Amino acid sequence: MTRRCLTAFGVKPIQPVLPRYEYYWLFGAVEPLTGESLFLEMPALDTACYQAYLDELSLTYPDSLNLLVIDGAPAHTSGSLRVPDNVLLVRLPPYSPELNPIERVWQDLRKWLGPTLPADLDALKEHVATILLSYTKETLASITGYPYLKRICSAQSI
Repeated sequence: MTRRCLTAFGVKPIQPVLPRYEYYWLFGAVEPLTGESLFLEMPALDTACYQAYLDELSLTYPDSLNLLVIDGAPAHTSGSLRVPDNVLLVRLPPYSPELNPIERVWQDLRKWLGPTLPADLDALKEHVATILLSYTKETLASITGYPYLKRICSAQSI
C-alpha cells in the first residue's frame, strides 16, 4: 500500500505504508450424519493453534474415531504436529476445496454475515458466534452431508 509524499523533482513519490488489519481464525469440524460440531476461535493459523484444536477435538469426542478432512495448509501438514490417537487426518488433493464439507459451512456463514461487516473485531467475533450458535445440528448435517460421506460413515460406523 502506498500514499502520497513530497519528493524532489524527478524522484518517484512512493511512501510505503503498512496496512493495519486485525484477524482471527475460526477452526471447525462437523460430523455429517449427526451435525455434531466443534468450532474454536484462534488468534492465528499456525501449527500451535491447529495442535490446540486437534487436542480439543480429541478431548471433546474421546470415544470415537474423528475423521478430519484437511487441505494442504502448512498448519495442517506440519511435521511437528502430534495427531491424537482418535483423530485421523484425510488430506484432500490440491485445489479441491469443493470436496471439503467444512467449506460449505464457511460459505453459508459468509452468506449470513452479509456485505456489511461490524466495524471492530470484537463485534465481528460476537456476530459470528451468534450465527454459529443459531445453527441446529440438522442444519449443519444438511450443509456438510455429502452423499459419499454419508455412505462411508454409515458403512464404517465411524
